[in-house]
Amino acid sequence: MLRSSLALAALLAIALPSAASAASPQSFKGEYTVSFLGLSIAKSTFSSRYENGAYAIEGSVTAAGLAKLFDDTRGTISSKGTISGKKMVPQAFRADYTSGKKASTVDIRFADGAVTSTQVVPAPGKRDPKSWVPIGAGDLVSVLDPMAATVIHADSLDQVCGRTVKFYDGEMRADLSLTYASKGTISVPGYKGDTITCRMGFEPVAGYRKGRKALNYLKNRSRMMVTFAPLGQTGVYAPIRATVGTQIGTLTISARRFEAIQ
Repeated sequence: MLRSSLALAALLAIALPSAASAASPQSFKGEYTVSFLGLSIAKSTFSSRYENGAYAIEGSVTAAGLAKLFDDTRGTISSKGTISGKKMVPQAFRADYTSGKKASTVDIRFADGAVTSTQVVPAPGKRDPKSWVPIGAGDLVSVLDPMAATVIHADSLDQVCGRTVKFYDGEMRADLSLTYASKGTISVPGYKGDTITCRMGFEPVAGYRKGRKALNYLKNRSRMMVTFAPLGQTGVYAPIRATVGTQIGTLTISARRFEAIQ
């Protein structure tokens, strides 16, 4: 359960990336808490830097609260690439996780927005061809890694929703659709101001097992909401809060700090 929660955190609420329109180097910082049924289960801290059209993001995720008694999971995540117009163009993504004595790694490399290599350690087991939906060559073109996928470039808050993001995590290719839900305001250390909330739809494309209950629930029944806030005057919008309905309860990811550092 915890490792799935950490993966959702990486997907929804931990990438604080670079500013596409900034003329000088800028840095950003975010701290998040992941809770399940009101109990804290993980925390994460992420920082990023933009300079000369390139971005670099680094972060850590650790188990917290009661979850540490059952699963001492911790990990580091990094992503780097460039920004072309209003698009993130990833070059490399890496996630290293340790749960007890078990370690795992996901390393993805890109060129011109397409995946060139994927390394997963330990390697996935043999797939049943009758139930497995394989990834085709065309599925890994113009895709984003789990960190770059959380970032929206837009001219205003009103234009953040109304788009589909092609997401790849080293195994699964999925489409994440954002549709407008509501506007609001929020106050957390580092930011006080307007927000916009999008409802997120989930559509698995390839790299998954057909009939998997958790995926079917996310696709057909889960209520997933993501609230975005601006990073300064950069035109970049990042998640400040997210909720994900699961089969056994709601997962909440909330920013404890959300700030642009000049």
